[in-house]
Parts: sequence; C-alpha cells; structure tokens
Amino acid sequence: MQDSQVDPATARQGVRRLGAPVAVAATIFTVCGFVAWADPTTPGGVIPVCPTKALLGINCPGCGSTRMLYSLLHLDIANALRYNAVGVAALVLLGAAYLTWTRGRLRGRKIRGWQHLPWAPAVALTVTVAWFVVRNIPFEPFTGLRV
Repeated sequence: MQDSQVDPATARQGVRRLGAPVAVAATIFTVCGFVAWADPTTPGGVIPVCPTKALLGINCPGCGSTRMLYSLLHLDIANALRYNAVGVAALVLLGAAYLTWTRGRLRGRKIRGWQHLPWAPAVALTVTVAWFVVRNIPFEPFTGLRV
C-alpha cells in the first residue's frame, strides 16, 4: 500500500472514535442555537424561570446560566459575567476537558486532563456550594450577585 492511501479499516476506526465528540458538538450547537433564538434576556419568553428561584425565591448555582450563554453567544462578556461568573469559568474548564477528550479519541488513548486530578471533584463541589451561598447573602455587596 502506498503512503498516500488510507486503510479503510483505519478510516472506519477513526470515524467511530470521533462519533461521540461529534454528537456532543452537535448537541452543543443545537442548544446554543435554541438559546440564541429564544433570547432568555427577554422576560416572559420561551425559556421558563428557574424552578428554585420560582419556588423558593433564591438563586441556585446555575441561575443566570442561560442568559450567560446568550450573552456569550453575542460576545457580551461583561453581561455574561454579571449573569453567572462561575458559569463562565465552568464553560472554559468544560471546553478544555472536551478538547482533551477529543484529542484522546483521535489518538486512540486516554489523555489525562484537569478533570482527572484527584482533587477536581472536591474543588468543583466546594466552588458550587460557595457560589450558591455567597450569591444568596441578603446584604451588599452580595446582593449584586443576584440575577
């Protein structure tokens, strides 16, 4: 076989390896398209209010995430950070994890990323709980974190 020819079995294996990352990318693209269309920054729109906020009157750690994503899609970083700063950081980390996972799938072996570090789950849980508590403290400057 010449160097310029690709073995069909190798090509099929490469397509199988990329099946899951392509499915995840398609899902992300679909969700982003829906959020861009739905415009969660307009009250009374298609996307409902967070159940935690509606039922309990407090902000959950994810409150503002849809508006944050909408703002990021419109390259409005300041508003994205205002809606959910921890969510912006989480998206950066998830993007890095996705790229590491995809690169590992392409190479046919697992590549360790930040999410495989032994302390990563504890840090993620601690940051999430702290964000939940801090953004619900009922006096300034913490009330500025509410959305």
